[in-house]
Amino acid sequence: MHFAIAGNIGAGKTSLTSLLSKHYKWEAHYEEVSDNPYLYDFYANMERWSFNLQVFFLNHRFRQILQIRESKKNVIQDRTIYEDAYIFAPNLHTMGLLSTRDFTNYRSLFDLMENFIAPPDLLIYLRSSIANLVSQIHKRGREYESSISIDYLNRLNECYEEWISGYDKGKLLIIDTDKLDFVQNQEDLGEVIQRIDTQINGLF
Repeated sequence: MHFAIAGNIGAGKTSLTSLLSKHYKWEAHYEEVSDNPYLYDFYANMERWSFNLQVFFLNHRFRQILQIRESKKNVIQDRTIYEDAYIFAPNLHTMGLLSTRDFTNYRSLFDLMENFIAPPDLLIYLRSSIANLVSQIHKRGREYESSISIDYLNRLNECYEEWISGYDKGKLLIIDTDKLDFVQNQEDLGEVIQRIDTQINGLF
């Protein structure tokens, strides 16, 4: 089984990945953050480093998917390769921070990779308001995220909602993180797990 958690910056993907991995005793695959050589540069100068960052993430997640397939283990993945291709890269292109030439090159590479991968058995989308995202970003206090603008988060949220509304690659579960605090509230976590169990039963 391969589950993946999608959502905007600060939505709680890593926290839920860790909690579900512990509950189900499944292997967790996290997004490359601490060892990412482009993140600090990107947030300091998005236009200069956008292509480099997107290619790094694309490469990392493609390798993740190949490892998941080869391991034949039950896996929970923090963020998907589709978010890079359908949300982050197009948003940067729309904002004028990724040139058309680079965006076309990037999408060509993604389209090639997509022929070799399979979507997750279940996609869990963490829906969140901008206010909640900003609060969570401030709480975790990552220095390189301090320059993220509300406009940037809002644009990403719009891209996420558009993508999710047309998602047809497999089963989808939407969790509203404004209403459920699965990190601090065990009852809320229990509700999330119950909803996931329902989805798991439907996969067999």
